[in-house]
Amino acid sequence: MSVNDRPAPGQPTATYDSAFLRACRREPVPHTPVWFMRQAGRSLPEYRKVREGIPMLESCMRPELVTEITLQPVRRHGVDAAIYFSDIVVPLKAIGVDLDIKPGVGPVVEHPIRTRADLARLRDLTSEDVSYVTEAIKLLTAELGETPLIGFAGAPFTLASYLIEGGPSRTYEHTKALMHGDPQLWSDLVDRLADITAAFLKVQIEAGASAVQLFDSWAGALAPADYRRSVLPASAKVFRAVEGYGVPRIHFGVGTGELLGLMGEAGADVVGVDWRVPLDEAARRVGPGKALQGNLDPAVLFAPREAVEAKTREVLDAAAGLEGHVFNLGHGVLPSTDPDSLTRLVEYVHTQTAR
Repeated sequence: MSVNDRPAPGQPTATYDSAFLRACRREPVPHTPVWFMRQAGRSLPEYRKVREGIPMLESCMRPELVTEITLQPVRRHGVDAAIYFSDIVVPLKAIGVDLDIKPGVGPVVEHPIRTRADLARLRDLTSEDVSYVTEAIKLLTAELGETPLIGFAGAPFTLASYLIEGGPSRTYEHTKALMHGDPQLWSDLVDRLADITAAFLKVQIEAGASAVQLFDSWAGALAPADYRRSVLPASAKVFRAVEGYGVPRIHFGVGTGELLGLMGEAGADVVGVDWRVPLDEAARRVGPGKALQGNLDPAVLFAPREAVEAKTREVLDAAAGLEGHVFNLGHGVLPSTDPDSLTRLVEYVHTQTAR
């Protein structure tokens, strides 16, 4: 089954002809669809209100809270797709990894993985481990109706980096030391993480997600040769594992301009592009047969309205010849972004691209 096949009789079809899914399939659209990474929360005052006093990981495990947070930007901004509210480390927490998300820092792993003996701590993920995800997605799809829900997961490289470094890093010295110093251990680690990631995506798709995105947030730290040898096989394994569901698969990384072609090779239907590479050049690097997603610089939203519209026009012009285009930022919404700027941006893209 491919993303161009219609769902079999009896399967949900409410979202199939949405602008977002049509763009992912590189089909004609009534307007360029828009959604934003990190739109579920971050800049919204209503998000901060419902999350007040609730730790991040706990909030990801409360189905009714997840549902409310995921719906907030759909209600406020009129975006063309919802993104499931969660965090990339949720499946690691679910299988017993001792970690926490610390405010102002990010995920912190109590005992980093550095040796072969540490691999035993990474058991398989089952649907029972994340039953709250299934419950939340069922609640969400009932509310969203014809608006698609995007499920997501962290890619094996980025998850491995968190596990090895013990938290966020700017240099990735422990990760690269293990990758180059013990290639077999590295291969076994990312292969196991590929299985965990695929299982997490399958839970979301089977619960009702209409598309999935694989976030390889830290892949931009790699040279192309290292990506091809040490990362691409595990990411490709994830995409192959969910191919049979026929839902669009999106691949995104930050600072990955030199990796765009390789990221396309990994098996995604849509390649996300950050703001550093114009979309027409990104299309040349990725090659035919893929839709692109992106790519307004998130910081542009702090400029006056006229400047935001001018930069948005540049993105739309660069995307004019693409087979399929999903408008997004080149990374996530910054927390101090004015929500009204996002609402105006959605309206502007819809108006400018109406067919």
